[in-house]
Amino acid sequence: MDPERKVAAEEKMREWCVALPKVELHAHLNGSVRNSTLLELAKQLGDKGVIVFEDVKDVIMKNSRSPLECFKLFDLFHILTTDHDTVTRIAKEVVEDFAAENVVYLEIRTTPKNNAAKGMTKMSYINAVIKGLKAVEAVDVVLFDSNLRTNETLSCTPMIELDDDTKKKKIYVGLLLSIDRRETTSAALDTVNLAMEMKDQGVIGIDLSGNPVVGEWETYLPALQHAKELGIPITIHCGEVPNRKEIQAVLDFCPQRVGHVCCLNDEEWKQLKSITIPVEICLTSNVMTGGAPSLEMHHFADLFNAKHPLSLCTDDSGLFSTSLSNEYYLVAATFGLSKSELFQLAQDAVQFVFADGEVKKSLRRIFKVAEKRLMLPAEFAAPN
Repeated sequence: MDPERKVAAEEKMREWCVALPKVELHAHLNGSVRNSTLLELAKQLGDKGVIVFEDVKDVIMKNSRSPLECFKLFDLFHILTTDHDTVTRIAKEVVEDFAAENVVYLEIRTTPKNNAAKGMTKMSYINAVIKGLKAVEAVDVVLFDSNLRTNETLSCTPMIELDDDTKKKKIYVGLLLSIDRRETTSAALDTVNLAMEMKDQGVIGIDLSGNPVVGEWETYLPALQHAKELGIPITIHCGEVPNRKEIQAVLDFCPQRVGHVCCLNDEEWKQLKSITIPVEICLTSNVMTGGAPSLEMHHFADLFNAKHPLSLCTDDSGLFSTSLSNEYYLVAATFGLSKSELFQLAQDAVQFVFADGEVKKSLRRIFKVAEKRLMLPAEFAAPN
């Protein structure tokens, strides 16, 4: 294929990946903030003397950041999200951005924060997030509770037919409350109890995340066991670093889903595949943080070829300058997946959502409609 035709084919595939309805199961609220918003808010903090704006300005404006530059922004995220109005704004914009990429189901994970100086409690923080979700106007946001019943205060009809662009689209959104690995057992239990208390307001699950080299499994195990006893779905960051003891403990705990799984040894891979825990795959994130040596050597291929349940995700779309559409394109371009295989990959993710059968049925209807529009026989093959 000549260069011009190749570029045209690549662009056409990118457009197709945007049009594809998608399910996002691993998106951190803080790391998904828009660069333009991050720049504006950082400038305000600089004007107030809270940070030195020039120290972060160039990093924010970059589209491709080094791992060191990415980690530099984490501290900024934590400062920004100690303000209720900022949290509300970020939540609103994050949903709008995912909806613009034709994400039809979104689970956002975030760590509830306490900040006495700002009058912020874990509950007020989550209320600020929910306020942002309800402020979205570009699309209809459908929240549902962790009893897996659609929230009656919002419209719960299925998303409109994709071939009728005049109607307003819908996006299903659920919140996962994250236990930070730096937290105490007591603080982790508080987060689980908060998830139970807010199950009728859009909170549908628990996540364990944070710096993978910090903390001990035994510290947050009581909270995770408590969540399991309460029937709250759980997803856990697993194998971001080669911590043999914790990886084994996570696999033995058997959560509903795991994220990343970059650093498993042969025996751990064998166990993961035998118990078929769905994996949240974050290609760009794993390469940029060093969890995978390259896209070509990413463990996606091994899991995909083994027909292991998995879902493509962004992790931190703003931080890593990616989108869920781009993650699907990368899979096609790197591993040669056809449009048919990409479509099936996106559709299969419906099985792993922390939602009830009615929501899953609605999502499957969306994919059925989209299949008629997107899956033309002549376009099944991936571009060369």
